[in-house]
Amino acid sequence: MSFLQPAPPPFDLDEYRTKPYLARLKANCQDWAVNGFGSPGVVYLLYAVKLAIYVVGGFAVISATTSGVGGLGDIGDWWTRPIVFQKFAVWTLVWEILGIGSGSMQLAARYGPIIGGVLYWLRPGTVRLPPWPDRAPFTRGTRRTPVDVALYAGVLAAGIYLLLSDGEAYGPLAHGRLQPGAIAVLLGVWALLGLRDKVSFLAGRPEIYGFLMVVSLFPARNLIVGWQFVFLFIWWGAASSKLNRHFPYVISVMVSNTPWNRSRKVKAQLYERYPDDLRPGRPAVLGAHLGTAVEFGLPLVLMVSRGGTITTLAVIGMIVFHAHITSTFALGVPLEWNLFMIFGLLFLFGHYGSVPFSHLDNPLLIVVLVLIGVVIPVLGNLFPEKISFLPGMRYYAGNWATSFWLFRKDSGAEERFDERSCEVARITVEQLAKLYGREMADYFSEKVLAFRGMHSHGRALHALVARAVDDPDAYYVRDGEVISGLVNGWNFGDGHFHNRQLIEVVQEQCGFDGGELRVIVLESQPAHIQRQRYRIYDAATGLIEEGWVDVAEMVRRGPWLEESFEFPVEVIRRGERQPGQAAVA
Repeated sequence: MSFLQPAPPPFDLDEYRTKPYLARLKANCQDWAVNGFGSPGVVYLLYAVKLAIYVVGGFAVISATTSGVGGLGDIGDWWTRPIVFQKFAVWTLVWEILGIGSGSMQLAARYGPIIGGVLYWLRPGTVRLPPWPDRAPFTRGTRRTPVDVALYAGVLAAGIYLLLSDGEAYGPLAHGRLQPGAIAVLLGVWALLGLRDKVSFLAGRPEIYGFLMVVSLFPARNLIVGWQFVFLFIWWGAASSKLNRHFPYVISVMVSNTPWNRSRKVKAQLYERYPDDLRPGRPAVLGAHLGTAVEFGLPLVLMVSRGGTITTLAVIGMIVFHAHITSTFALGVPLEWNLFMIFGLLFLFGHYGSVPFSHLDNPLLIVVLVLIGVVIPVLGNLFPEKISFLPGMRYYAGNWATSFWLFRKDSGAEERFDERSCEVARITVEQLAKLYGREMADYFSEKVLAFRGMHSHGRALHALVARAVDDPDAYYVRDGEVISGLVNGWNFGDGHFHNRQLIEVVQEQCGFDGGELRVIVLESQPAHIQRQRYRIYDAATGLIEEGWVDVAEMVRRGPWLEESFEFPVEVIRRGERQPGQAAVA
């Protein structure tokens, strides 16, 4: 990897292109294990600059718009005001829903333009995905109308108003907290937006910043402890979701791609036996267990210690935890969230860690905290097909809903998708070709499939390719996250953005014939069931096959399936066999 150019493949591309699907996957996975994605060094510099703008810009806005607050040079005198914490949460909400935060730039497969979000959601006629079109009145349809644009603009306007407002009294402070009425307006418009379009709604990260704003509606006495419990539930929700067989794969893949780990030897030790067995090795497994224990244990210490040296040590431990996650620059790049959590640690547990639990004496607030922080995540883990992994607080744990989109090469299906679908940008391979040339663009498009294959669920996705089509090499296989980023304007690990609902939208726009576009949809694993449901669709004719794959089989196999598509599944339903579908028993 150089500063301006991506790392070249460690093999001859002409020879590579002659190999079958699983052999190419094997070569890419072996390269990923010790080289990661191979992004140029300048990419990480750009992310670092963006984070600096996010932090400095946020506090500059807060200092300039809040009466009684000094300049950035005096931040030590005013950072502990509750209104500062609230405004930083609103600043991050606006930053995220603009599309500048998670899911932006090159590590989220955005090369030109480097964001979606605001470039897409302020345009009537673009795609929207209502969560309950058959249940919620006035939400049917998949095209963004002026009403949808107005709702999105309303969220931005309400957020900007809160950033510019002086707030109201909080104890002895004349401008100590944001006005609950203005917060209620933001939450109300945001909720209406969510009924019309789940993608832009979730882009603002309601499970974090929306949750904090809901707590901010309550009396001042309740705020600090209420916000502390929000943080506790975020940490414990994320930690609980990592109690699975998938998370060690996340650690090995993530650390393989970190910009600070340049040692191929160290990276190779993350795996069972590089280059032949790329299941997670002992360091990755221990790292996964340690991270989960930290995310359970240190927040508990923060809550029960209520100040003092022990609290300070726990704060330092959690800062290191979030700083480490930030430093890995994981694909999807949830970076700003980690920096916000670090500031929240210093504010809520560093400065206000000794506030007694007796301040949480509002029964309604307790109900709200339990509902959003406990009930919804529990239901999300038990019924992942019903609840997004974001409000379900199932974060970077490897247990995601995912999909593969297969475009038949000789029919020009991908070109038609690029021409006819309503996109925020050209297909990713075309974006890459402008930067690095066609040869490297094709190679890096398949490198994304290696990233998916290195995770446990990727084993099932790659195996199901042979159940979807007769000849995998006759199709361009694209990750559903990339498709969502193009058509929805945002992608961040939620497979519900690119499942059957999006397939129907794309089919309406492109009019594919049978066999031209096949989509494999793999749902997350429910916490109480050791298997995952899959569905295979033809865009033109509907469901082809539905069934289950066992998690045990996924973690037993290597990422390239030992170059064999034989993979046991339990078929529970079949549609009529269509042209181009593999006849697999």
